[in-house]
Order: sequence, then structure tokens, then C-alpha cells
Amino acid sequence: MDLLDKALAGRRLNRDEITRLYSLPLPEVAAVAHALRLERAHPEYVTYLIDRNINYSNVCTVACGYCAFYRSRRQPDAYTLSYEEIGRKVAELESVGGKRILLQGGVNPELPLSWYEGLLRYLKENHPAVRIDAFSPEEILGLEKLSGLSARQILTALKDAGLDGMPGAGAEILVDEVRHAAAPARISSADWLRIVENALSLGLYSLASMVIGMGEGPAERSQHLILLRDLQDRALKTYGNGFSGFALWTMQLDNTRLAGKLPGASAYEYLQTLAIARIALDNIAGHQASWPTMGFKIAQTALYYGANDFGSTMLEENVVSAASGNVRRSASVGEISRQIREAGFVPAERNVFYEIVSAPSREAVGE
Repeated sequence: MDLLDKALAGRRLNRDEITRLYSLPLPEVAAVAHALRLERAHPEYVTYLIDRNINYSNVCTVACGYCAFYRSRRQPDAYTLSYEEIGRKVAELESVGGKRILLQGGVNPELPLSWYEGLLRYLKENHPAVRIDAFSPEEILGLEKLSGLSARQILTALKDAGLDGMPGAGAEILVDEVRHAAAPARISSADWLRIVENALSLGLYSLASMVIGMGEGPAERSQHLILLRDLQDRALKTYGNGFSGFALWTMQLDNTRLAGKLPGASAYEYLQTLAIARIALDNIAGHQASWPTMGFKIAQTALYYGANDFGSTMLEENVVSAASGNVRRSASVGEISRQIREAGFVPAERNVFYEIVSAPSREAVGE
């Protein structure tokens, strides 16, 4: 059977077959990806999420060369927000109808586990309706080293304090030869997978993610997708809880120490990998288009390359935008809805599980 026919029939591809997709004509791969998207997600709706990114601290000891956001403790613009400052940002989100925050910072050795527990309790007490997805695997690894506790013990304590889920950040490319060449102190692939699996086993939501442009090739990209798919299989079977979505974006390097040293990735590569991810990740239904890194027009195009979601309003984005002046920090619901309608779909608000919570009819938005 032809490789694309096999994919279109819904038969699972192995790593070598996924790698071979990169050598096929992109329009043909995209057509299969779009057909699968129409089967695996609502064919008319494109979803979006109203949320806010909050970076509670920019102090970090990992010092990734592709990060322009982090600061050492001694730099004058290093900061750690107070509970009250974070709470005010959450209140601003609530005022526009948002009910979810993505809370991340650096690996800050001055913040003990009790600080994070206290923050979660403060937010749940003052903003009980807001969902908190917080603390990337890199941050949890930092807390393991600082506290001497295991990831499971840390995540259990954080869940008891009010944690609802974990961001999928830090995956980049889950091939150590690639990730450690760019950032030697970065969390290893095994640790990322271990910590995320611990989170999923505790019923904590996480997002599957991928960042291309670190110098990896099709084989490494395929390996990354297989690792995500295998973890999803295992998590759903063992814990009844897995990744609810997948997000792909390109490495942003303009203002980083690795500008000109890593290749980055083109719009063509982004759309190609997005389409291949839709084919490969047959156990994850929600796939995001990345308007912050790719712009609205490429994000609209992505809706025909496997994506069924336009991401989130964010309201505030600091990490990726620090690395590139071309990155937008936020978008309104009106802007996102307009982009979705112009692409030929109906906009629908969702929650973190890609469940539609509010959607107009096609007639209400016009054919």
C-alpha cells in the first residue's frame, strides 16, 4: 500500500515511514493531514482558548543559549513577582472572561517548594474559578535538585495546593544530541518524559509540544513524534489521562546568543512538520496553529495542514517574544475569531481539554 494511502486509511506509521513523509510532495502530505483533521476533530469549528501567560520570575540557572528571557540573580532587571502582583494579573484575565492561566518561570534557587505551594493556595483562595496550569518539567527538575524530593512527591504536594495541570514546555526536540548541543544544561529527554508521565499519572493535564529549528533533521523530528505518541499510548492505557493537545512552533533566535548559530526553521518546514505531526500523532485530536511565532496568515494556512485550533489569546507573552521582535504578545478574541472566519471555519471557544464551551452557529457568523 502507498504510504499516504496507508496514512489516509488511519493505519499507524512507524518511525521510518514518518521520516519518509518528509521526502514526499508537501501538497500531497497536507491533503492527507487535512482529511485526517476533518475526521479527528470537528470539521467546521476551529477552537481557541481565552487565557493568560504569567511569568512569575525570570531568574534561571539553566542559561539556555536560545533564551533571551532569563536573568541571573545579580542582574538589575531580575525579578520575582509577589503573590499579590500575580493575583492582579489573574483578576485582569477574569475581567475578560478567561478562566485559565499558564504560570511559568525559570529555575530559581531562591524559591523553595513552600513558595510554590503558598502561591497556589493564594490563587485558589482568591480566584477559585481559574484553572492553574503551572511549572514546566524543567522547573520541577529544579525543585527535585533543590528539595531532594522526587518529581512525584513534588507534583503531589503542588496538586494538593491547587495545581491543575502542567505546561508542555521544554520538550523542544526530544533527542539529547540535538538539545544538549544547543543548551548543555537543559533537561534531558528522559527527565522530561519521566516528569510529564508522573504528572499524567496524577491526573494533571499536560500539553504535548515540539519546537523545530535546533539543527535537527527529519529523523530526529520523527523520533520526537514517536516518543510523544508512545507516552500518550501508555498514559491513556495506564492512567486514563493523557495529552489533550499538541502544539508546534519554530525556534525564535533573533535576540539570543545562538542567533546565526542555529538554523531555525522556515514557514515551509513548519507547515510540513505540522502536517506530518497530524498523521503521526493519531492519538491526539487537538493540534494548534502557532500565530504568535508564525503570524496570522501562516496560522490560517495551518488550518489546512492538520491544525484544528488557533491557540490562545494569551493576553501576555514574555519568553518567546523576548527572543524575537517579530512575535506578537497577545491577541483579542475578536482578532482570533476574524482570522478563523476568514480561513473558512467557525470560531469556537474551548477549554484546556479541547472541549467546546461556546460556539455560534455557522449561520450566525455568515457563510
